[in-house]
Amino acid sequence: MRQLNKLIEHIAKRVNVNLREPLVDVGPYIKDLIPRDGFALYYAFYSLTNNHPLMFNFRHSSIGGTYFLGKCKVNHSILYKSDIRGDELKRKGSIVEINGQKLKLRDDEVIKIRDSFLMKTLVHNNSHDPENLECFKISNTVSLHYANIHGTSVEGCFLEPFSSADLSIFHDCAVGAYSYVQAGELSHKRIKAGRVWVKADGAFEFNYQYPEEILAKYIRMENHRPKGILMDFFDERKEDFVPIYSSVKPENMLEIPEGASVSPYAVIKGNCKVEKNVLVAQRSYIENSILGPGANAQENCYIINSVYEGNDVTAHGGKVIHCRLGQQVFVGFNSFLNGKENAEIEIGAGSIIMPHTIIDTAEPVIIPDNSLVWGYISKQEDLEMHSIPLSDFAALKGQFRLGNMTFEGIGAKFVDGFRHRIEHILEANGAFWDGTEETAGHSQQTQDISFNILQPYPEGELQGLYPELTIDPLVPSDL
Repeated sequence: MRQLNKLIEHIAKRVNVNLREPLVDVGPYIKDLIPRDGFALYYAFYSLTNNHPLMFNFRHSSIGGTYFLGKCKVNHSILYKSDIRGDELKRKGSIVEINGQKLKLRDDEVIKIRDSFLMKTLVHNNSHDPENLECFKISNTVSLHYANIHGTSVEGCFLEPFSSADLSIFHDCAVGAYSYVQAGELSHKRIKAGRVWVKADGAFEFNYQYPEEILAKYIRMENHRPKGILMDFFDERKEDFVPIYSSVKPENMLEIPEGASVSPYAVIKGNCKVEKNVLVAQRSYIENSILGPGANAQENCYIINSVYEGNDVTAHGGKVIHCRLGQQVFVGFNSFLNGKENAEIEIGAGSIIMPHTIIDTAEPVIIPDNSLVWGYISKQEDLEMHSIPLSDFAALKGQFRLGNMTFEGIGAKFVDGFRHRIEHILEANGAFWDGTEETAGHSQQTQDISFNILQPYPEGELQGLYPELTIDPLVPSDL
């Protein structure tokens, strides 16, 4: 255990050096965050398929409970029950267009994690850093409970619980709890908790700020530890994952139709049904719900007592309870749609629920078709200040304010960008698969998945660390 303690101290020092501006000391956040016996209690697993290049390397690291897929390297880091998904990493020979210039990749892209502490964090997609096209880099970074690092290179950063760093490049930034940031390249920024910020230079900028008194009910930091309704929601259900993560090869009793994929490491409870081309990722949770054709539930998603009509996207960390979703509804990262048995949420077809939206109902809420929704909603009248028809939003030019939301720029570019991204997610997940290889996506390409189980040193000076390992078909192995 002595070596593990030294590693935690090493990571804290490396991150703090980068966070001189803004000034943050990450030491109190990560010290004793994970129970000491927890490091050696959980195995990690590296996923193998015929569709993803094989390469995995780690040294002097602890990776308890973490899921890996695709080409990954982990050095001098702690990853605890995180998800490192490299299924959309760029491939050698791919053509990438940046600022009108077309570039050909020299090598397969690799996720490289170094000197970092990722606690129950989702890492996915590929790098949007034009200077590191073959490397999705995470270095000198601390990321806490249920944060998302998506298509984002982060260097010297601190992400508080339920924050999302999306499609950007972050240098020496601190992102507050429940903030969502998609704003290009940022350096030495401190993002206030509860900010939803979407920016594209020269096109638009969307901003929403949660009132502090509302945000504190759902997520806040007390003595460097996360508290609130969101943490309680996860804690109340974490025991449901114990049986499946205690088995080397858990079995799923759900009937799975052609073209659909349900991870054996997802929780399925009660009366559930999935239809063709559905994707249910590992660490998702489905209870008494129906997922129509092409719908998906990504990592850390919870779908409870709900119905999806089809081609619906629940992005990483979305929680959907007592809801009915029409066709092609998008529920953004870490949203909390908490309907009740007598106060359900109905979301019309084609609607976009912005990332980090909270709908916690005190009465039934009905959202019309093709709506854009954001912020905090508890009753029907709240939609007047927290939603707008997508057609009206697309017509915006210049400055616009509605409640705590401000927008500046060209609304059509904002709406078109979201619609294009939703279409890409559906295509990538195989929602439109018609039996041909050309339309296959993650739902079809992961049906042959198998898992390499990785175990740590159980005791002694190295307790909690994992033996150094390299899996690479191009490199001779000592194993």
